[in-house]
Amino acid sequence: MLDVITIEPTNRPKLTVIWLHGLGADGHDFEPIVPHLNIPESCPVRFVFPHAPIQSVTINMGMKMRAWYDIVNPVIGMGLEDSVGIRRSSEELEALIEREISNGMDANQVVVAGFSQGGAIALFTTLRYPARLSGVLAISTYLPLADTLEMERHGANSDVPILSLHGDFDPVISPAIADQSRQKLRELGYCVESRNYPVPHSLAAEEIADIGNWLTQRCQCL
Repeated sequence: MLDVITIEPTNRPKLTVIWLHGLGADGHDFEPIVPHLNIPESCPVRFVFPHAPIQSVTINMGMKMRAWYDIVNPVIGMGLEDSVGIRRSSEELEALIEREISNGMDANQVVVAGFSQGGAIALFTTLRYPARLSGVLAISTYLPLADTLEMERHGANSDVPILSLHGDFDPVISPAIADQSRQKLRELGYCVESRNYPVPHSLAAEEIADIGNWLTQRCQCL
């Protein structure tokens, strides 16, 4: 089981958000934004921030860092994907989802979120998961192993809410790659709510507010 940072609400949670960080970061990366999401007390949310394993990353000259999978192609989303690493991290994320369920949450009370690499794993896992989840939050990311989704997806999450957020000036994962991923998902029948912001590979203040509102909606739908 991955090491995680957990932020518990004062009251029993109605929603769990499992939030995966990006390449080279760790579970602390998005911990500070929780108070700025302004989720009302009537929607108590448990936040789970896992740490990715440490591994060598090819595009960074083999340096070891926290990563959900290896990156071989410097143009992210354009082939040469680490299928083994993606699937391994997906299994680790599934284990975290199962732990939440074993601790009393229903699957439809779990949101999977992620930034960049973490967002790729969030999308990959949610769309294949065999029980309906509450939603998937995909920030500054893309759809990994896109050609396998049609065969591998699970009907339980065919209508799962997807919020895709991206920066207009992202030099790491281009807006064009994000748009291709969104289009692929829509072609397969998924409901994708997408928004762009005038930022690079980072979060805007407006984006944080939008995330908080969307998570509040997920909670209120329960």
